[in-house]
Order: sequence, then C-alpha cells, then structure tokens
Amino acid sequence: MRNISVAAVQFEHAPGDKEANLSKVRGFVKEAARQGVEIICLPECCLSGYWHLRHLSRSQLEALAEPVFGGPCCQEISSLSTEYNVTIGAGLIELADEGSLYNTYLIAMPNGDCRRHRKIHAFISKYVSSGSEFTVFETPHECRVGVLTCYDNNIGENVRITALKGAEILLAPHQTGGCGSINPHTMGKVDRALWDNRERNPEAIEAELRGPKGREWLMRWLPTRAHDNGLFLVFSNGVGIDDDEIRTGNAMIIDPYGRILAETWKAGDDMVIANLDASLLEESTGKRWIKTRRPELYNLLTVRTGIEEDTRAVRFNHKGL
Repeated sequence: MRNISVAAVQFEHAPGDKEANLSKVRGFVKEAARQGVEIICLPECCLSGYWHLRHLSRSQLEALAEPVFGGPCCQEISSLSTEYNVTIGAGLIELADEGSLYNTYLIAMPNGDCRRHRKIHAFISKYVSSGSEFTVFETPHECRVGVLTCYDNNIGENVRITALKGAEILLAPHQTGGCGSINPHTMGKVDRALWDNRERNPEAIEAELRGPKGREWLMRWLPTRAHDNGLFLVFSNGVGIDDDEIRTGNAMIIDPYGRILAETWKAGDDMVIANLDASLLEESTGKRWIKTRRPELYNLLTVRTGIEEDTRAVRFNHKGL
C-alpha cells in the first residue's frame, strides 16, 4: 500500500428518494475530488434510505431496488467515479437476478471496475436476505480494500477474516447511533426536539451526538476493530432523521493503532478527510498479533454451539441491541 487520501461522509438521506440522495452524493464526490481524495466512503443504504425499509412490502422493496451493477444508480455512481477519478462506495437495496433482495454496498472504481458487498447480517426486513461472502479487492490506488456493512462490524470474526484476506483499508458504512433500546447500557433514542432545534441550540444536539447514544458508544468498540486487525478503518454513517430515530453521524477515519485521524460530530451533513500513512501498517500492533496466531487452536470458532440465532431475532426480539 502507498499513502492515500480518503474521505468518510455522513448525510441525512431522503427515504425512498434516490434522485435526491444521488444529488447529495454528487456534491460530496465533487468536493472530495477537489481536495485530492482518492477513496470516498458514503453511508449504508444512502441511496435508498434505510430505517423506513422495515415498513415496506416486498413489492415496494422491489420497486425501490435495482440490479447491481446495471441499475441506474449504479451506472451513475460508476460514471461519477470515472469523471472525478475517485473510488466511490455507496449503499442501496439490490434486486438480484434470481429475485432475492440484498442490502448491498457498491464500490465503483475509476478504471471502470465495480465490486459489491452484500451485508452479511441483514435484519432490516424479512424480505432482505443476508449475504454470505467477504469482500476484499485490489484497487487502482495500489491498496487492498475490504467492506463490512454496519452490523457486520459488530462480529469480531468478520473483521479478522477481512484482515486475513489482506485488507489494508476497511470501509465501514453504517446507519447507527440513536437506536431504540430498553437496555440502559446500550444506545437509546435521541430526542427529536433536540434535532429540530439544532440551529438555535447546536451545543445541546452536538453533546447528544458525542455522548453515549453516539460517539461514546462507538468508542467502546470501533477503534478496537482497527487496532486488533492492523488496518485503517473508514466509518461513514447517516445523520439526522431516519424514520422514528435520529442517526448520530460521527463520521471518522481511524488508523491501525486505533487512533482517530479525523472525525466530526456536526449535527448535519459533513465529510472528513485524512491522509493514510502506509508505513504504519507493517509494524502495527494488530499486524504483529496476527502473526502470532495459532490456528490449530481455533476449531471451536467454526462449530455451532446451539445458541446461534438469526440476526433479526437477536436485533428485534431481545432486550437491547
């Protein structure tokens, strides 16, 4: 890997309005290119919208979805990538050839290549299937990139496998923060009134976004994923109204030692940029720890214990998150 400039974006999407969301994406890509960014990470389902999807029927989801890579949004993202010479990651609902629906993250590269990651732990709708493949690939920027979408990053094994497959940069698009929970030790909803009053009282909403429902929650685990696996992590997220919840933003870029290179807690659309120093990778703590693994001891990781449940059941039927 060589040194490279990357961007992490947070923005408030319009539910179901792909053209409005594409308009925001165009603006971010243009500005990123102006500042010399080579890879830009936009949020999960930023083109389709996210939390409202759980209310939609299968036919409504199919109407919102599109093929990857041939659909109109995918073609637009690919054209933007070529025009601005920037690798672009953006999320949408995919309609697969055989009719399955996926929460998919599209990555379009300036050389015309495209990749996709189908969220491994999908729960937004009973009609949306979970993917079953890890996504790691070479880019024209002389770096190897992996993708894990939102809940995928909660499972430590997913990040470790992505690192073992050679990822140097992990794109981690999310729609999180401010999630409803009856467990007082996890997140919890942000008061809508604080968001609606954000221009008159920015300190109040920014304190909420930086607190236990947002940044403080992320700090409990997100830098660890980068540190323990010796990779750069680019965290993008929604911000603002997402159906009946308020997303907390907190877009950030983290180095292989778990240190934050750039971040925002703005109560609104924003983008942060960082230059990644490739020389940090080889001697990072996580890289050295991975070298000392003893795979012959880890067979239990591949054996079902009997406590496994579908992500939807754990997410919606249990206390907490």
